[in-house]
Amino acid sequence: MKKKTTDQTTEQKEQVVADQETTDTATGQKNTEGQDAEQMAATVEKEIESLSREINDLKDKNLRLMAEFDNYRKRTLKEKSELILNGGEDVLKKLLPLVDDFERAIQAMETSTDTQAVKDGIDLIYAKLMSFLNENGVTAIPTENEDFNTDLHEAVTTFPAPSEEMKGKIIECISKGYSLREKVIRYSKVIVGE
Repeated sequence: MKKKTTDQTTEQKEQVVADQETTDTATGQKNTEGQDAEQMAATVEKEIESLSREINDLKDKNLRLMAEFDNYRKRTLKEKSELILNGGEDVLKKLLPLVDDFERAIQAMETSTDTQAVKDGIDLIYAKLMSFLNENGVTAIPTENEDFNTDLHEAVTTFPAPSEEMKGKIIECISKGYSLREKVIRYSKVIVGE
C-alpha cells in the first residue's frame, strides 16, 4: 500500500505541476493578449489623432481656398464694372481732337466770307472722322447699286424701279449703315426698287 500511496503522491505532484504549467501558460497568454490589446488601442488612438489632424488641415485649406475664390470673384466683378464704365475712354479721348476741329470750323464760318475755304475745312474734318472710324473697325455698309439684303439694310419704302435690272436693288440710301468688325451696329435705311 505504501507503493500505491507513493504513486498517488507522485501522480498528484505531477498533476499539480501540469496544472501549474497550464495556469502559467494561460496567464502568459492572457498577459500577451492584454499587451496586444493595449498596443492595438494605442495604435488606433494614434491613427485617430493623425486623421483628426489631417481633417483639420483639409478644413483649413478648404476655408482658405473658398476665401481666395471669393476674393477673386469680387476682384473680377470690380474689374468688369470698371471696364464697362471706362471702356470707351480711349475712343472718346481720340474723338476730342475732332471736336476741337469742328469748333474751329464753326468759329471760322462766323467770321469768314470765303465759303469754299470753310467747305474745304469741313471736308477735311469729315475725312479725319472717317479715318478715325476705319482705324477702330467701323466701316460703312455699301448701298449704291447693291441688292437689297435684310441682314444689312432696312427698307424704308419701295419705289417703282427705273429699269428692269434695278428691281430688288437699292435705289437710294436715306441713312448710311455701319458695321463694327463685321457686326452691324446700324442698318442702312434705303429705298428699294420694285
